[in-house]
Amino acid sequence: QVHVAESGGGLVHAGGSLRLSCAASGFTLDGYGIGWYRQVPGKPREFVLSIKWNGDTTYGTNSMKGRFAISRDNAKNTIYLQMNSLLPEDTAIYYCAAASGTTWTYWGQGTQVTVSS
Repeated sequence: QVHVAESGGGLVHAGGSLRLSCAASGFTLDGYGIGWYRQVPGKPREFVLSIKWNGDTTYGTNSMKGRFAISRDNAKNTIYLQMNSLLPEDTAIYYCAAASGTTWTYWGQGTQVTVSS
């Protein structure tokens, strides 16, 4: 079965950190672009950041660029999203997606991140 699955969400105080994981099954992430998105119920999905197969990284906002980082572990077929200095407005469901070209082909089910003030 081909899919990606997020994990690592939870409840954290403002200023804290979380590391989200995006694990792929049924295909190899190496060679795919990976993106992270987030969504608050009732609001549009928001782009967080992405990494191309060649390592090029794009961030959704300058705030994310200063606090979030993405990394790959090809041996574990997993992508990580490290989030530091979390803010209450970072509260959302976080999704990862994988693309072999320009289309996000695989989406995960999401993991909830809640940041308390």
